[in-house]
Amino acid sequence: MQELHALAEAIGLQRIWWDVDGREQVVTDASLRTIALALGFPAATPEQIAASLARVEAEMTAPPAMIVTDVGKETSLPTSLAGAQLTLPDGTTRPLDTARWTLPAIDTPGYYPLTVNGHALTLAVAPTSCPTVASLGKGRIWGPAIQIPALRGKQPRAFGTFGELAEAAEVFAARGADAIAINPVHALFAGYGHDFSPYSPSSRLYLNGAMGDPALLGLPPLPDDAGGDGPLIDWEAALPARLARMRAAFAGLDAPTRERIAHDNAPHGEGLRRQALYDALDVHFRSKGAKGWQDWPPAFHDPDGEAVAVFARDNAAEVEFHLFTQWLARESLGEVQRRARAAGMAVGLLADLAVGVHTGGADAWSMGDTLLQGLTIGAPPDPLGPLGQNWMLTGFSPRGLARSGYAPWIATIRAALSTAGALRIDHAFGLARLWVVPEGQPSSAGAYLHYPFADLIRLVALEAHLAGALIVAEDLGTMPHGFGPAITERGMLGMRVLWFERAADDGFIGAADYDAQAAAMTGTHDTPTVAGWWSGRDLQWAQRLGRLPEDTTVDEAEARRAWDRGLLWASLTRDAAPRPAPDDPAPVVEAALRHIGSTPCGLAIAPLEDLLAEPEQPNLPGTITEHPNWRRRLNAPLSDLLQDPATAARVQALDDARKGVA
Repeated sequence: MQELHALAEAIGLQRIWWDVDGREQVVTDASLRTIALALGFPAATPEQIAASLARVEAEMTAPPAMIVTDVGKETSLPTSLAGAQLTLPDGTTRPLDTARWTLPAIDTPGYYPLTVNGHALTLAVAPTSCPTVASLGKGRIWGPAIQIPALRGKQPRAFGTFGELAEAAEVFAARGADAIAINPVHALFAGYGHDFSPYSPSSRLYLNGAMGDPALLGLPPLPDDAGGDGPLIDWEAALPARLARMRAAFAGLDAPTRERIAHDNAPHGEGLRRQALYDALDVHFRSKGAKGWQDWPPAFHDPDGEAVAVFARDNAAEVEFHLFTQWLARESLGEVQRRARAAGMAVGLLADLAVGVHTGGADAWSMGDTLLQGLTIGAPPDPLGPLGQNWMLTGFSPRGLARSGYAPWIATIRAALSTAGALRIDHAFGLARLWVVPEGQPSSAGAYLHYPFADLIRLVALEAHLAGALIVAEDLGTMPHGFGPAITERGMLGMRVLWFERAADDGFIGAADYDAQAAAMTGTHDTPTVAGWWSGRDLQWAQRLGRLPEDTTVDEAEARRAWDRGLLWASLTRDAAPRPAPDDPAPVVEAALRHIGSTPCGLAIAPLEDLLAEPEQPNLPGTITEHPNWRRRLNAPLSDLLQDPATAARVQALDDARKGVA
């Protein structure tokens, strides 16, 4: 149906797309109708399609809330604003041709209030580039990537917190690191021992209160945790226990400290209070079996409703407690960044921005139709995942962003950069398009939804400029057309991961052939560690979980790995050094660290697991309970582990390679 297809195109749905093998795929009309309805455009009948098309046209001709442009360039006014008329002496009027009217060029990046023809809006003027590694004046830099809960300190705790992160920043700064990449620290569900993946947050605007450390802020430390000595984190027990310790700490605060907290929280306004109110409500209703705001009584679905206001009044102390946990997390993380910079790091923390939020979380409750409703995000079917992926997350609505003048996106980037010197944007392709899936349907029923990519990356560049921060855009996978050149032009770093940097003959490319405007990495939290790959630990997991490629036997997988080991070793060494045996990964790990360190990339990132030559990876994509995702812990305090001669040699090898030391 041509009218349906025209509507799909008008609202940003991509009907025809190409998979990773270059094969054309066509979204069914049924899927288009379902997704269009979820986006607010009914399309079941010709009459509904016509009405929806008329609505699209009306929205396109409405004055914008924000115009986003570049420094030094004149900006054409949208037709919705370019209207003027001339009144003649006899009182008659005549329209003026304003189609070519432009706003003058502005040479300073920033946000400028603007009124055009009586319509108030904001003009956002983006810089030509984000800050770059070169602008730091330190040459090629490096840093570890750390899963904060995996850290151990001198005192026993059930999981690592910002206190252990502060120690890690200082010990790595002393060893030459200029950055420390961390997992997302967004708000999860307060005291809830499930849904603990850092990539499935309740809110991306606020922080995981369980990570705060009173000792960093001069307050009495929390009591030591029981059961903190095991190799895996028992989140189901640890998070409720940590919340109870936080409550005891809050109850013991003196009046000056409470005044300090109120003073520090005041600039964060109503948004912070709403987050604390959500957490109070979630704790209250979760104890009754609710698993997100959709399970609350309907009267509580409206953040501005009477029922919520009454709850806030009657539970003021509980709301104040959650304001305390947010203060503790925010100020603790800020102190980590301060210590990292004071120790000599040029960047300090490299934060991680998750691609979306939990559908039952605080952002989904408080942001309303700024977020997608009735749709979740994921990935389309491909050879590695024939059924596709549904991450059970929601993301921004393109229409909601436009109506709000991009306020939620700006707030999200600003929050992430408020306590960091750099930001990694997870699945950055989502700035251009996201695979959206109707609720309750398989991923194969989804379609790509397009976003205002040019405006979104301009705003990232503007916020990075204002914060003086680097931006790393995760660009792994099937890249949308034009994405690579656009982020390159904006000075953002792509990601070049060892395992994916293969030549046409399937060999691994040499260090000199890496893209200079990228972060070189031995791996990510989702890939095998170097030691795990060399020893075949990932193949053992694949065999155990029935995840080997279709029609591939264990023997065939191991034979392929043996061949790949030869290709990797040849690229890493470029000499006649004997290839280590599969059960001797240590020389390979050190060679891999030298390899990424020797690349022309401005930034090199090595997961802590590779610096320690660990065989296990933090997360195995596509699993939930089958693999201990986000549960692994170091077997000793980090400062002790880094004193091990073999580990120290690996860290030194990376530092030497970055500095060009032979």
